Amino acid sequence: MTHLMTPSHRTIAYLNTAKDIPTVALLALEFAVIVSKWATRRRTRRALSQLENWQLDDVGLTPRVARTEASKVFWRV
Repeated sequence: MTHLMTPSHRTIAYLNTAKDIPTVALLALEFAVIVSKWATRRRTRRALSQLENWQLDDVGLTPRVARTEASKVFWRV
């Protein structure tokens, strides 16, 4: 089960205008971004592995390229 929280516009606006953000807060933000990227890669690679050949053809991928991408671990780009 995936829980999704979206930052509010007020939160984003504050972060964009803040002149001095504590180091711990910056580290937490960086960590959140990394974990979000990893989750997206994991989800999209799993979905890619389940596509049929005709679907891969529609998106311009060969089955071999799709298998190669889908077999990557989530922390690899």
